[in-house]
Amino acid sequence: MIIKVPQEIMPQFEIWLDKEKIPSDRYDLYKKWLRYYLDFCHKYKHNPQTSESLPKFINKLRDKKQSKQQQKQAFDSIIIYYKIFNIYPDWSKKAGKDEVKEQIVLYSEIKPANKSQWDSVYTQLSNEIKVRHYSPKTLKAYSKWVLQFRKFVKNKPFEELSSEDVKSFLTFLAVEQHISASAQNQAFNGLLFFFRHILKKEFGKIDGVVRAKRKPYIPVVLPREEVDLIIGKLRYPFNLIVKLLYGCGLRLSECMTIRVNNLNFDARILTIHDGKGQKDRTLPLPEAILLNLKQQVDLIRKLHLKDMDANYAGVFMFNAIEKKYINAGKEFHWQWLFPAKKLTYVPETKEYRRSHLHVTHVQKAIRSAVKRSQLTKRATAHTFRHSFASHLLQANYDIRTIQELLGHSDLRTTMIYTHTVQSRTIKESKSPLDF
Repeated sequence: MIIKVPQEIMPQFEIWLDKEKIPSDRYDLYKKWLRYYLDFCHKYKHNPQTSESLPKFINKLRDKKQSKQQQKQAFDSIIIYYKIFNIYPDWSKKAGKDEVKEQIVLYSEIKPANKSQWDSVYTQLSNEIKVRHYSPKTLKAYSKWVLQFRKFVKNKPFEELSSEDVKSFLTFLAVEQHISASAQNQAFNGLLFFFRHILKKEFGKIDGVVRAKRKPYIPVVLPREEVDLIIGKLRYPFNLIVKLLYGCGLRLSECMTIRVNNLNFDARILTIHDGKGQKDRTLPLPEAILLNLKQQVDLIRKLHLKDMDANYAGVFMFNAIEKKYINAGKEFHWQWLFPAKKLTYVPETKEYRRSHLHVTHVQKAIRSAVKRSQLTKRATAHTFRHSFASHLLQANYDIRTIQELLGHSDLRTTMIYTHTVQSRTIKESKSPLDF
């Protein structure tokens, strides 16, 4: 909405238009640009009586695809408006009017300050996420949405960004891009983090955003026969990995980052450190694979001795533990349970380190096994976690125990598995007349 020029200013503005020898048939045009300028200052909380607002206003016109001629007309109009209040910008005293106009238009085209603002945002975003020990996947996702938001607002200066820009962007994603509800929520969370920790300001109230409706999701669950069929199609070490995924209800990332010291064979317990949400939990080790796991540890011991003979730098460690314990990466109990086949070269230190098996290798192996099993269901690595929870529920385990084993913070997340089993497995449905 365009605000009106105060009535007491309008006569003075017309007087100055006459002094500047502006043709009377162009008065309305100059008044229009003044209204636009005042509206711009009101919307983005700029002082209309300071010359610092003028370059920002011209940039806004450029973003709206206004021509150079229109930008110059707007510039002339605002300069005349300044004269009402005896405002003469410093740069207007150092250069002729035509030269100043060219500088302003040139500034609006190049916008070096805005670009540098946005170019540094990714480093800031990375630092803020690392300080909070968020997942690298969170950094990747948030960076993607900030990049898309940057393109949407066309490098708008940080001080001009508002909740209206966020509202327009989220509506654009839902209406034009047709993204899923979960992706739209992720975009919202990414921009909320960007505003709060990078721009140091709050969203404020965001009403009227078109949100994608999230459909109720019932996970795919495999019967035990199909789980065994897929495992039978897998070769080492992928068959052992899937047995852990199903036997302990692990996420794939949790399984890949298991170290030797996470296994307690005496107590028959597996400890998961820094799971989703930076949570720890303990799980019972399946009796059926205890021997396989011990054999795997023996293989890791042999590989570790071979790596030590080759004088490698150890496994990759987390956070600052390596600075505190310099040789921790070379100690046996820190070795990965499922190590990568090849060492990774680190250019910064010119060392070779061993990482864990990459998740894509496991995903590819499972995809191939599912295809060869000719199943009618779409099964992934996470399907074994769903099957773990559903089969426990069928065995009459209470929902709170399953929640703790899965590492869910909210019981409502675990409750989705009540839809994957028949109600009679929990308590047979009867009519009250039959009681």
